[in-house]
Amino acid sequence: MRTAVQGKRVVITAGAGGIGQAVIRQLVTAGAEVATCDISEEGIERLRKEFPRIHAEVVDVGDAVMQTRFLESAIERFSGVDALVNNAGISGPTAHIEDVDISDWSNVFRVNVESHFVACKVVVPHLRKQRDGSVIFISSTAGRLGFALRTPYSASKWALVGLMKSLAIEAGPEGVRVNAIMPGVVDGERIKRVIAAKAEAESLSYGEMERQWLNLVSMRRMIPPQELAEMIQFLISDAGRTISGQSLSLCGNQESLR
Repeated sequence: MRTAVQGKRVVITAGAGGIGQAVIRQLVTAGAEVATCDISEEGIERLRKEFPRIHAEVVDVGDAVMQTRFLESAIERFSGVDALVNNAGISGPTAHIEDVDISDWSNVFRVNVESHFVACKVVVPHLRKQRDGSVIFISSTAGRLGFALRTPYSASKWALVGLMKSLAIEAGPEGVRVNAIMPGVVDGERIKRVIAAKAEAESLSYGEMERQWLNLVSMRRMIPPQELAEMIQFLISDAGRTISGQSLSLCGNQESLR
C-alpha cells in the first residue's frame, strides 16, 4: 500500500488529546514509531498506558529549551526521524482587540507559531540530510478566513501558512515536503469550549451559537478527528511524496467564521 507508514519515525507535538491523540492512534495502528509530548501529565500517562511503545514526555512547548530537549531525545531514541506533525496550539482569548492583553497575544504566538519554528529548527536538518521527509503544520480555517473576537488565534494560524510556504520552498530541493492542514469545526472538547466562550461573549445560548457556526459550513457537519488523522497518514506516506507547499482545508467547506 502506498499509504503505508510501517516503520516511519514520527514526532507529534501536543498528542494527549483531540487531533493529536487521533493521529497517534492512527499511526501506531499502522505500524509507525511515534514520539509525542504534551503539557498535561494526566494525558501523557493515559497515552503511555494505551500505547506502551510510544515515547511520551510532559513538555511545555512554550519553553523552547524544554521542547528542544524532547525533540533531540526522540530523534536519538529512534536513530532519526521521518516526519514532524506540528500540532501544538492554544485558543487564546475571546475579546475585542482593545481588550486583548499583550501578554495573552504573546502567549498565543509563543505556542502556536514559535513552538512550530523551534520544532522545525531541530527536525528539518535531519530530513534534509536523508533527503526525504514530511513536515505538517496544523493550522485552521481561521488561517484563511477572518475571525472576529479571535484576532490572536487567527493571526497565528495565518502565520503558520507563511512559515509552511517558505519552508516548502527552502527544503524542497532536499526532498522535504511541507504542508499545512486547515481543520474546520473539529468535533471534541476543545471546540465546545470555544463555542461556549463565543456564546458568552455574544450573550447567546450554547445551542444557538453552535447552530450559527454549523450554518456557515456548507456540509453542516463537524469534522471527526479521525478524518484529519487519515489525511496526515496520507501525507506522511509515499502516496503524498509530491504534495508540498499546500494548505489543505478539511472543513466541509467552511464559508466564513464568526
